Amino acid sequence: MALIVQKFGGTSVADVDRIRNVAARVKVSHDAGNQVVVVVSARSGVTNELVGRAKALNPKPDEREMDMLLSVGEQETIALTAMALHALGVPAVSRTGREAGIFTDPGHTRARITRISGGDIREQLESGKVVILAGFQGHSPDGQITTLGRGGSDLSAIAIAAALQADLCQICTDVDGVYTADPRIVPTARKLDEIAYEEMLELASSGSKVMQNRAVEFARKFNVVFEVRSSFNNNPGTIVKEEVASMEDVVVSGVALDKNQARIVVSELPDQPGTAARLFQSIANAGVSVDMIVQNIGRDGKANMTFTVPRDDVSRAQEGIASAFAASDGVLFESSDIAKVSVVGVGMRSHSGVAATLFEALAAAKVNIQLVSTSEIKISVGINPEDAEEATRIVHSAFQLDTASESS
Repeated sequence: MALIVQKFGGTSVADVDRIRNVAARVKVSHDAGNQVVVVVSARSGVTNELVGRAKALNPKPDEREMDMLLSVGEQETIALTAMALHALGVPAVSRTGREAGIFTDPGHTRARITRISGGDIREQLESGKVVILAGFQGHSPDGQITTLGRGGSDLSAIAIAAALQADLCQICTDVDGVYTADPRIVPTARKLDEIAYEEMLELASSGSKVMQNRAVEFARKFNVVFEVRSSFNNNPGTIVKEEVASMEDVVVSGVALDKNQARIVVSELPDQPGTAARLFQSIANAGVSVDMIVQNIGRDGKANMTFTVPRDDVSRAQEGIASAFAASDGVLFESSDIAKVSVVGVGMRSHSGVAATLFEALAAAKVNIQLVSTSEIKISVGINPEDAEEATRIVHSAFQLDTASESS
């Protein structure tokens, strides 16, 4: 008997028929004698619909009230999934994040998990029931409902798997696993059998929509090996685990595209020590994460700073900067959309020429590079959003990741 955590995303529970399909898959695991915890997201489209209603009433809705509103989506799904299992003769009980003892900090809309007590989950499993857990949500020290940010159900699944010391954690989605690129953009992308936590984390933070990056970070921290697989077939998925030596044989494992980025230019900054700290502290205080950063050489005592943030956080970043610099400072703020294309691979540590291949491929396609950032296993470039999808296909081919190149 094994303890299994299975997470099903919004497309997997999008309607009654798909919820029935999930229930049937869970029944197979339960009937095999396993203890099963099922983590579910809101049905596809529900969260966006709730956000739309909120913003129709107030363009900047209160974040506490947003958490109260958005948590409804998962609570609908857990109840419906439990009912579907009951109809199949499977004993099941639903639990909210609060009931499962998922404690978070007070940060509404993007809370971080601080600890998990598990509530009565173990007792329910021991009694033979399937536990259906609402993903994406927890509660703060003062009992307020909190949510874990977009894709937070992934984090819920990984966290509960770690807390329960599950034997298997499966992230069930609408794709067969982790691909070398988004197959909707790159039709020649191929599925990976396995990938290192570090690579998966870089892909997730670079725009890959398969997993929430915080979930991957949590899995790496607590060594939760998990499988990304399809909800709609029984094909093997992609195993995400600690890096092994053979993984370095492959220079680049994948190419990611993030079109939800904005480039911010802050100009006329005082060119003196402490200015950058003051600028980025103000952005951090606003709860905004910064990615690529470039500082231009100062002239006449003034300097410019260019960086990228998620597009949805532009107004929050602007408010933070305005709070740190007085109008008399003359600091100017401008933003524009930008796309980020990233190549990722642990093999970059031991192979040279990755940057040259990337830049040559983009130059041949006449794609202008606006920003560049690097890490030990990733290179990202900021480019015009209109060039983004074609650039992703070109880069994917340049690193011989296409299906036809699989033997390389």
